[in-house]
Amino acid sequence: MAQLGKGKLNYRCPSCFMRDLDIDMFYNKDTGIYSCIRCPYRGDEADVLAKNEDIRYRYRAMYERFDKFDFD
Repeated sequence: MAQLGKGKLNYRCPSCFMRDLDIDMFYNKDTGIYSCIRCPYRGDEADVLAKNEDIRYRYRAMYERFDKFDFD
């Protein structure tokens, strides 16, 4: 998804990303807070990065090939 504006990098909203929506967040330079344009999520950069890392567990095996299914 393209970045909404120039300047500081926009991150995707952790709350929307958990629901498989790829929504960018706006950054307020005065307060240093990121806010989602679709849901009421707000947080600073450390909070957004930590929650996005927690969500990545869903995609940890995306590039692995599973060719042995031995469930015995």
